[in-house]
Amino acid sequence: MPYSEDPDVESLLSRARGGDRSAVGRLLERYRPRLWQMVAVHMDPCLAARVDASDVVQEALAVAAQRFPEYLREPPLPFYAWLRQIAWDRVLDAYRRHVRAGNRTVQREEKLGIPDTSALELADRFAADSTSILKRLLRKELLARIQAALAGLNAHDREILILRYLEQLSTAETAAN
Repeated sequence: MPYSEDPDVESLLSRARGGDRSAVGRLLERYRPRLWQMVAVHMDPCLAARVDASDVVQEALAVAAQRFPEYLREPPLPFYAWLRQIAWDRVLDAYRRHVRAGNRTVQREEKLGIPDTSALELADRFAADSTSILKRLLRKELLARIQAALAGLNAHDREILILRYLEQLSTAETAAN
């Protein structure tokens, strides 16, 4: 296997290779909360009004279960990175269905990326909570500066920050994505 994984994940993958079907289910369920967080962070607010993140994750896990034997034969990525890519594809599919349902233009569909709410949440995480009035004012100023800096980043660089700080991926997992 070309990528190192969590020892528990490696053990479950080994058991799955040996035909243990319960290991497959445990692997998929292990990452459900992380996938939900990723989907929720990246879901456009317009899409979130129509589609629940849990539904997208459920669909992604169903696709992963179907493709699991292929993954075992030749893993292209670490397991979570592979699952995350499947979930990301489901987010894009849901967005495309939403765009078509709303009769929107193709130009709007191409703008899919990190929603502004994700950038605000990321900025909020970088500026820790404060209690005093002075600290709150300083925090507000810091928050504005962080938001401006995030707005100045290209989409790829901002995505890296979201992977690390909102999805809490390790450096290796971020690099794999």
